[in-house]
Amino acid sequence: MTFCIGMKVRDGLIGIADTLVTSGVEWITAGKVSVIEREHHSMFIMTSGLRSVRDKAITYFNEVLEERDESFDKLYKAVNAFAEQVRRVSVEDQAALAEAGYNFNLNCIIGGQLENDREHRLYLLYPQGNWVEVAPGTPYYVIGESSYGKSLLDRALTYDTSMEIALKIGFLAFDATRIAATDVNFPVDAVLYRRDSYQIIQHRYKADELLPVSRWWQKRLIKSIENIPSQWTQVVIDKIQS
Repeated sequence: MTFCIGMKVRDGLIGIADTLVTSGVEWITAGKVSVIEREHHSMFIMTSGLRSVRDKAITYFNEVLEERDESFDKLYKAVNAFAEQVRRVSVEDQAALAEAGYNFNLNCIIGGQLENDREHRLYLLYPQGNWVEVAPGTPYYVIGESSYGKSLLDRALTYDTSMEIALKIGFLAFDATRIAATDVNFPVDAVLYRRDSYQIIQHRYKADELLPVSRWWQKRLIKSIENIPSQWTQVVIDKIQS
């Protein structure tokens, strides 16, 4: 499984993805984020699903960029072009995958800004090639293991959250998923894009860099639970003790 999150706040985009890949009984580390940067063209693609499908679609898309990059002046046009390659891979491989017992599966988060985009954009692309765009009311998408960090994201992340705080929230969502799901783990890749900068920053965090933050959060979380007002619990505790 995978944990990938893309967040859109007023100042920019933040993406976080784990790097654990499973293949049968094998566990390997491989990036799930592809970054594409050219002059006034900055975008990243995060993927969850079959690795073979992902690699083939990315390869085809890179060829399209080499031939037609100048024709993409808005991010949605590039997303449409990538969707075409996902459908192409589906036509080529879906029957063989089904025969081998696999479902054609590739979900993608695509973010960035191209020269004629008025602002940074963030899209969720489904295996069928259709997509939706993130809205300020719920400024994130998660693909892969999506449930464990959702309550934290819904409580803490807003469109007006700073990029730094959003990165912290995204890590805590990843950490909640890592603890609950055995197939999500370090290292974790982060990508950040500041609005109108046309430059994507990438960094890979190893476990020893972020486990102290995880332990700090766990201690504060336990302490916060202990400090929850107790009047409402005392009602039933008194009945037990009487």
